[in-house]
Amino acid sequence: MIALSLARIADIVGGRLTDVTAEEAAEIRVTGTVEFDSRAVGPGCLFLALPGARADGHDFAAAAVGAGAVAVLAARPVGVPAIVVDPVAAEDGAAGVLEHDTDGSGAAVLAALARLAAAVAAELVAGGLRIVGITGSSGKTSTKDLIAAVLAPLGEVIAPPGSFNNELGHPWTVLRATADTDFLVLEMSARHPGNIAALARIAPPSIAVVLNVGTAHLGEFGSREAIAATKSELPQAVPASGVVVLNADDPVVAAMADVTAGRVVRVGRSPEADVWAGDVTLDPLARAHFTLHAAHDETPVSLAVHGDHQVSNALCAAAVALECGASLEQVAAALATAGPVSRQRMAVTTRGDGVTIINDAYNANPDSMSAGLKALAWMGREGRTWAVLGEMAELGDDAISEHDRIGRLAVRLDVSRLIVVGTGRPMSAMLHGAVMEGSWGSEATPVPDADAALALLRAELQPGDVVLVKASNSAGLGALADALLTEDAR
Repeated sequence: MIALSLARIADIVGGRLTDVTAEEAAEIRVTGTVEFDSRAVGPGCLFLALPGARADGHDFAAAAVGAGAVAVLAARPVGVPAIVVDPVAAEDGAAGVLEHDTDGSGAAVLAALARLAAAVAAELVAGGLRIVGITGSSGKTSTKDLIAAVLAPLGEVIAPPGSFNNELGHPWTVLRATADTDFLVLEMSARHPGNIAALARIAPPSIAVVLNVGTAHLGEFGSREAIAATKSELPQAVPASGVVVLNADDPVVAAMADVTAGRVVRVGRSPEADVWAGDVTLDPLARAHFTLHAAHDETPVSLAVHGDHQVSNALCAAAVALECGASLEQVAAALATAGPVSRQRMAVTTRGDGVTIINDAYNANPDSMSAGLKALAWMGREGRTWAVLGEMAELGDDAISEHDRIGRLAVRLDVSRLIVVGTGRPMSAMLHGAVMEGSWGSEATPVPDADAALALLRAELQPGDVVLVKASNSAGLGALADALLTEDAR
């Protein structure tokens, strides 16, 4: 973060100083990062006191100051230098982020954090910072990582680790930027209409990317049309001087050209797009090779990430880099070495015993689940394939039909074994879909939990097998995927 005095921060967020005098606050400066985990605090930090599932950050204020924080942003006095903001009623977005905010203290701190991030972003943009915003039903994190990679040769890039894309992670990432930062790459997710617009107000993007509109969070929004309207809040936030990159292969996304004032750049697999991929092929590990076309020029590209779906993500990254001054050759070179950065997202590892693990366990929705299964089928077409699948959360009334559809898709893709992890109705529907589609017996195996799945895999995996582990994060299959990669999992 740019260095700011406590007095200036208090003024920005509308808070009052406690356990520090006005004179001291004018001299004390936050020169480090802003942290919500007391274990990450270092010298010069500002600590955020937020309520959590097991503990309240206010209880760790003294420890944070002891670890080097110069002050705490809190909702009540904490006995150490602090900027205190009054509790407020949580908005929908904040309520989704802070489930344990029973008194509005967390909502107050989040609102103050947003104000601080907005002020810092405005100052940095005035100094030349370019902000790139990304949204879509799936692929945001992978695309964020690719964009960061292709922009890195052009200057200093700040991008969130993992999926820091909500009312906490978004401003937290903004505040990692400094006067030396050239590009700030931000994911933007939503649980309710208006969420993306609110995030865009914190850090207004000069370049926006919309990947796709699918059925992720369908239970929250109620319809794909409502999801599309919310995703369109990002291109609507771009000014006439900005650029909007749209995936023209998704008709719903392509239609967003009508709602933005920015200049539209279309990407896709058709020559009608401004940036497009031709002659797409996949290698044995489902890494795409294609010809990248833009502005009447072309160059070959070989991706380091896995899955045919990564072509669209790479095209979006290429379009952003080209808008920022990169050459086609620079883009191709960066994409060739841009592997998975964020954990448990299409990370492919072959163990010493010849078993290949596709760890895509961080999150899942019907679109990303389909993409993962297709990558599995391609990689394992010469041997046995295992789909170890958990529940896709937040699908509402469509949960049963969507899980049934994924079970049927596994059969149609000729997956050798389907391990259905979990006992709820959606997982029963996935099992039922597979059995009905393929008259399957032992090919589809239900297990109650990740431990049972791990025991089955340890007993039956053979050299040459390929295993996909995928579910929404709430299903807890990340630990299973990690365990499969350890020596004792063989």
